[in-house]
Parts: sequence; C-alpha cells; structure tokens
Amino acid sequence: MSSQITNILITGIGETFYMVIVSTIIAYIIGIPLGVIVFITDTNGICRNRVVNVITGFIINVVRSIPFLILLVAILPFTRLVVGTTIGSTATIVPLVVAAAPFVARMVESSLKEVDPGVIEASKAFGASTWQIITKVLLPEAKPSLLVGGTIAFATILGYSAMAGFVGGGGLGAIAVNYGYYRYQSDVMLITVALLIIIVQVFQEVGIRVVNKIDKRIR
Repeated sequence: MSSQITNILITGIGETFYMVIVSTIIAYIIGIPLGVIVFITDTNGICRNRVVNVITGFIINVVRSIPFLILLVAILPFTRLVVGTTIGSTATIVPLVVAAAPFVARMVESSLKEVDPGVIEASKAFGASTWQIITKVLLPEAKPSLLVGGTIAFATILGYSAMAGFVGGGGLGAIAVNYGYYRYQSDVMLITVALLIIIVQVFQEVGIRVVNKIDKRIR
C-alpha cells in the first residue's frame, strides 16, 4: 500500500471521528429532551399531555421511517442553508444529526422506562418538582442504560456516515466508494471496512467497561 493511500486513510479516519463524534453529541443534545418529553407526557408519565405526546412521537416516527440516503438527499437545501455546502464531512453532520436525533430519543425513552417506578413515586412523595424528578431521579437512574444506548448510537451513526460517501460525504465511507467502488481497488475497500469494524469494536468495548464501572446493580 502506497504512502499516498496511507495518508488518505489517516485523513479519512480523522474525518470519520469528527463527523461521528460531533453528530453523536448534537444528536444527544436534541434527543435527550425529546425522549424525556415523550416519556413524561405518556399515559403513565409524571406530566401527562396526550397532545404533546402524540405530536412529538409522530415527528420522531416520521423521521425515523425515512431511509438515510433518501433523507440525506431530501434535506440538501437545509444542509446548504446551515453550513453553506452539501459536500464534505462538515456538511454530512447535518443529515447525520437529523437522522440520529429521533433514534436517540427513542433509546432515551426506552432507558427511562427501565427506571423503577417506586423511585419516581418516592420522589413525588417527598415533594420533588417535575424538573427535579427528571434531573435528579430519572436521568441519573437511567445512566447505565443511556451509556449502552450511546455505544449503539455511535455504531449506527458510523454506519450512516459511511453511506454518506455515496453523495459526497467525507471520511472512510467516501474512501471506500471512491477507491473501492469507482476505481475497483478492492484492497482499499477491505481496509476501510476493517477500520470501521475496529473503530466500532473499540468504542463498544470502552462503553461496556464504563457502564460496568458506574452500574451499581452489578457491584
């Protein structure tokens, strides 16, 4: 493998980490509030509101049901409006966030449903406000599950970023498409696939170790 390809792969790894990490952070900034809203406004929630619950859930489900490549193309005008371009790693962050935030919201909702209802009732009995229950009971109690969900979200967003290579996105996905698909350099494609697998495995292993350290249920 030539030094030029090696440099390209190193750059691709950097772009991939940039896209995935930034997208994951922003997706969680958006997804956690959405997941909390869906959970607390549900029928058995602490702040029941069917209208808000139905509207929020509907928006989440609609966005989640759109295949990523179609979503990527459909919001190109919005991407250009936000970052000024539709090509490159920075431009890819926009559709990654749009696709990942609803996914994160559903995982957050699922994590919150694992919290013992007795803990929530006890906090109510002590006079805790809705905000206090969310920030001091729900989210802390669901932290291990949220971290596991974070590793899943990371792997999912990494897969999305690879698909973005077909429409001018950056990172390892673009390298696999440009060299492995268009130039028939199968060795480069295999290397990029191997790198993607390694990145996912390392991140998941780190995530599991962190969860094991903070999860009081397994101490």
